Parts: sequence; structure tokens; C-alpha cells
Amino acid sequence: MPRHWKPTPTVKASLAIHGAAAAGLALAPGHWPWAAAALVANHAVLSSAGLLPRCQLLGPTLTRLPRAAIACREVALTIDDGPDPNVTPRVLDLLDAADAKASFFCIGWRARENPALCREIVARGHRIENHGDAHSKVFSLWGPRRMQADIAAAQATLSELSGQAPRFFRATAGLRNPFLDPVLARLDLDLAAWTRRAYDTRCGDPDTVHARLTQNLAAGDILLLHDGHAALDASGNAVILSVLPRLLATLAEQGLTPVTLDHACP
Repeated sequence: MPRHWKPTPTVKASLAIHGAAAAGLALAPGHWPWAAAALVANHAVLSSAGLLPRCQLLGPTLTRLPRAAIACREVALTIDDGPDPNVTPRVLDLLDAADAKASFFCIGWRARENPALCREIVARGHRIENHGDAHSKVFSLWGPRRMQADIAAAQATLSELSGQAPRFFRATAGLRNPFLDPVLARLDLDLAAWTRRAYDTRCGDPDTVHARLTQNLAAGDILLLHDGHAALDASGNAVILSVLPRLLATLAEQGLTPVTLDHACP
């Protein structure tokens, strides 16, 4: 069911600025430079907010686990851009070996190409979440209609294949625009970001990736890794396969339990 969309103060202010500019131009056309300057400044703020995945100006974003999860010393493992038939099965084996759970943010078209793998993710106790259908690099430039169609298509695919409706959405690279929040409200999805990003689609060095994920690691962190589009390590394997065993060992040493976002956010 859709939930009520409540615009943020930033979005309310933006709507007010646009309304005032339109009214001002109608009453005093000669003041158009002032109206144009106000609109340019407003759009600069909105664009900057959309480039910051953890920013709350455009809508609520999960950037850290709730207090109850922190009290239980939980962290969330989130794995993006799959499923990948060459990498994801090995990731699942590594998670099984450590009795760890993760949230897989899957791409709709990749899920349709690997339906059995989607079912395997769920069968092993993990969650599948929504990472869009096309995973377009220009997702943040789309209007609301195209944005909703893409997310809804992925939601339908992932719900059917996994037997569970995703609760969370993550945009490509975390980039978005003001249209996303009302779209997610209509689809009853929550936006999820992260606290620690490994940049493991660009960096294939396991030491660097591990360090990025574990420096000042704490309960409540949301960690981002990739099983799809992953950079390759020196042996030619997706870097997540080299990093994940070390990361899971570090979590165990620090008494931190890796869980799904769904588990941590009841």
C-alpha cells in the first residue's frame, strides 16, 4: 500500500520559491533577473543534495541502523549490483561459512536473467532489496514517471522471484533528485544509503577495500560492497571474494553481528 508522502522543509521551500517566482513574474515582468537568480540558487541546492547519498534534505534516508540494533551490536551488510552468476554463489558460500546474513540490492534485469540465483539468496536466509530495473547511470536525471516505472518493474520482478516484497530501495550510486521521495512513498519503499562505502567497483586492492570498511567500524554501521560490477583483485577475482572473509573475521573479533536491513529495522 502507498504511504503518505510528507515533503521535507527543503522541498516545501523549493515549491514556495517556484510559486513566488511565477507570481512575481506575472505581477512585475521586469523583475525577471531576481526571479531567475532565486530559481538558479534553489536548483543548485537541490542538485547538490541529490549528489550526497546520505543527505536528508530531499527525503528520509536510512544511513545508520536504529538504536535497538546498535544495542545488540549489529551491523548491516549490503551487497549491490547483482545477482552475478560467477560471483554471488561464492559470496553466499562465504556468508554461510561465517553464519552471516546480508541484504542484496539486486538489479531487475539481472534478476530476470538469474531467477534461480535470486531464490537461492532467499533460501540461505538473506534478503533481496530493490536497486532499480535498469541501473541507469542517468537515473538521477529522470522525471517521476520514468523513475516510478523503473523502480516498480524491479519491485515486481524481485517480489515474484524471491517470494518477498523488497522494503528498501537504493539508487544507482546513491544519486537522486526531488522526485524520488514521493515515488518511493507511492511504492511503499524506504531509501537506504550506507555509513561505509568500499568503492570496490573501482579499487581491486583488498587491503584498501578492507581498510575503508573497517576504519572506526562500530555497531549500527551499514556497509556497502558489490557482487556485480566488482573490481578485480590481482588474481583476477572480484575483490569482494578476497575482502569478505577478512571483513567477517574483523566483525567477529569486534563482537559485531552482520544482519539484514530487514532484521535490523523491524
